[in-house]
Amino acid sequence: MGANASEGERAQLELEVPKRPDEPVVFRSEKEMPPMAVSLGTTLVNKTGSWRYLRPVYNPKLPPCNRACPVGNDIQGFIALILKGKFREAWELLRLTNPFPGITGRVCHHPCELGCNRRQFDEPVAIRLLERLAADEGYRGDFREPVIEKRAERVAIVGSGPAGLSCAHFLALKGYRVTVFEAEAKPGGMLRLGIPEYRLPREVLDREISLVEALGVEIRTGVRIESLEELEGFDAIFLATGLTRSRELKIPGITAEGVLQGLEFLKKVNLGESVRLGKRVAVIGGMNTAIEAARVALRLGARPTVIYRRTRAEMPAIADEIEAAEEEGIEFRFLEAPVEVITADGRIHGVRLVKMELGEPDESGRQRPVPIPGSEFELEVDNLILAVGEEADLSFLPEGVKFNKLEEGRILRLEGAGLKAPVFAGGDLATGAGTVVDAIASGRRAAEAIDYLFRKVEEGPKRRPKTVPFTKINTDYFEHRPRIKGPVLPVSERIKSFKEVELGLTPEEGRREAERCFSCGRCNQCDNCLAFCPDVAISRHGDEYEIDYDYCKGCGICAHECPRWVIDLVEEGK
Repeated sequence: MGANASEGERAQLELEVPKRPDEPVVFRSEKEMPPMAVSLGTTLVNKTGSWRYLRPVYNPKLPPCNRACPVGNDIQGFIALILKGKFREAWELLRLTNPFPGITGRVCHHPCELGCNRRQFDEPVAIRLLERLAADEGYRGDFREPVIEKRAERVAIVGSGPAGLSCAHFLALKGYRVTVFEAEAKPGGMLRLGIPEYRLPREVLDREISLVEALGVEIRTGVRIESLEELEGFDAIFLATGLTRSRELKIPGITAEGVLQGLEFLKKVNLGESVRLGKRVAVIGGMNTAIEAARVALRLGARPTVIYRRTRAEMPAIADEIEAAEEEGIEFRFLEAPVEVITADGRIHGVRLVKMELGEPDESGRQRPVPIPGSEFELEVDNLILAVGEEADLSFLPEGVKFNKLEEGRILRLEGAGLKAPVFAGGDLATGAGTVVDAIASGRRAAEAIDYLFRKVEEGPKRRPKTVPFTKINTDYFEHRPRIKGPVLPVSERIKSFKEVELGLTPEEGRREAERCFSCGRCNQCDNCLAFCPDVAISRHGDEYEIDYDYCKGCGICAHECPRWVIDLVEEGK
């Protein structure tokens, strides 16, 4: 202390500092008081939280991609694991809701990307490619069958397509003894017979089917069920036979040599059978089967033309597949429909078409195509492939069976006709022509319905949290970055073989793409709330945050600065 210090200054400096942060400063006399207002202790003694009328609360929301996924994948969760390089964990997380991420990572129509909030900022995250990456990098051949307590009930599943295998997987995880019956020589259904190898390599399909068998599921191939009586002794039955018959097109000359059915054509090619085509091939239809048939015909050396009675905008086929077909040089003719197959000596020589225009909406909600009188013309072709839709073969069911819709139509319950065991149906058999991921979701719902049938125990009410809209994303914290597009085979190479067209992302590309995810409604520990809190009322413990409401004034800065709407402001007392 300086020799010239005043008496008041000496008293202030000699003042005893409180030993505890919450201990108040007590002045013994007026002389000890400072000449101006200063803080000699801690502000913690003043619990300013009492001023608050709004309370910030950490409340995770549902990302819109999760909401849009038919199987309910935790998309934000597995992408966050990829970002950390944890591919195995990402694969395991995906398999909690979808047993076949390697398959859907290649052939899914990815409705999740339509829901992605990033779509309104620049481009959606490449979720399907990231799912494929997690499946391919996460699986390393060291899968171990989990220890599952077996139940006494036996379940028969007819059909080993995506719905049947999905149901088998989830039932096996619950301990049921499952047997799958498949009419063909190998399991997979339309995954094997309808989807060509350039989209779904057989080693990937076989790998993921083997994981279902590793759970103890028995798959009996080469067994065609002709009657439900053959399944007597099973405690429940799930029908997942799909749509296995092509719909007929009733026009003159349709039985001529050289006219092929789309499904049968794809099945022969996928089984390695020889199929001879001429150069000029017309494919009738606008669904996935039509696009697949045209792309396969191209690889067999033909020049295919897809003919569809509506416009491109109304085509129900997966948009990515239409674009791929266009890239490969396949011709599309819209607003045209066949009215007659022109024949010569019993063989197709051409097809007579009529031009169409769109009229009033039909039962599907799309505008009905209407023929234009006097607009008929001929097109010379060597082959005609019909892909106008598929239907189910229900000849094995007894007469008088009634179908009751369950789970919003995802699965059916069969009743009547003296059925001895409870019978359910799912996949395309229940929902009509759908997609692989829809069938997987249907199989999972069927497994839940069968499990409830025996245990009478539901997993409890399913909470449906709020979905994060784009308007709740604080885009100030994100930079525009282009979507990483996975490499593909050059067109000149892909049309000459059945090699896989898409080559997938590398782990480094996957991590960079994962960085683009907004992580909507889910905390990713950015620390904005902690850094911006003016009352220092927020603390972090590992990956969790804690708000000290004794000092939080409810200013709302933390909620405003949260980039992804994890924090809500709620009125006190509510």
